[in-house]
Amino acid sequence: MLSFHSIEEKWQRRWEDARIFEADPDPSRPKVFVTFPYPYLNGPLHLGHAYTCTKVDIYARFKRMQGYNVLFPQGWHATGEPIQGVAERVKLGDKVQIKILLDSGVPESEIQKFTDPKYIAEYYRKLAKRDMKRMGYSIDWRREFITTTLTPTYSRFIEWQYNTLRKKGYVTRGTHPVIWCPKCQSPTGDHDRLEGEGVSPIEYVLLKFRYNDAYLMAATLRPETIYGVTNMWINPDADYVLALVDGEKWIVSKATV
Repeated sequence: MLSFHSIEEKWQRRWEDARIFEADPDPSRPKVFVTFPYPYLNGPLHLGHAYTCTKVDIYARFKRMQGYNVLFPQGWHATGEPIQGVAERVKLGDKVQIKILLDSGVPESEIQKFTDPKYIAEYYRKLAKRDMKRMGYSIDWRREFITTTLTPTYSRFIEWQYNTLRKKGYVTRGTHPVIWCPKCQSPTGDHDRLEGEGVSPIEYVLLKFRYNDAYLMAATLRPETIYGVTNMWINPDADYVLALVDGEKWIVSKATV
């Protein structure tokens, strides 16, 4: 019976031995650079990675057939809070997090090693690299890197890029609402949270209604409709407090502060 796996492995070995995907400078040939958005190393690759990277690989192979010198490196994304968050939750013995890891194929013997974020990044990097090689992607694996200090040269490149943009006046500083993690004391991105993905800050307009020497505060998403408002509702089951804000006394729910 024909074994497709053995055929795949045969040609993958041939490609690797012949080093046909390694791209070195060659002034005599036109050049093309392709890349694939760096997968985040807090879990195994999924179908979306295969779908996207396959299209990149098709283009890379097509350009090689046209005679181009194609550079196809591979990066891995490991900065941000998700990996650190996994490590912290495993360290605390979080049963939900541990079950997620076990259900995704992590052996039980590996779980305690997941208290180290560097180990997590390296664990999933090895798995992802294995899978991408199995898919036959034409990557120059000499040019592999992780977006942390694990690859100092890449970190220095990002520093140079940021400083260059700042000197040219393209970096500005301002204020905007963010999702805030009270435990980490830092903003937290959409994929950094264990739950609540897709939630973003909502801008309300505050309305002040005088009550003796204080104000009853109400919030609305539709300030243009207040001309038709006839009632102000108080939640009988909520706790309210008197808060001093910018020299004014505000009566607001305890949950607000």
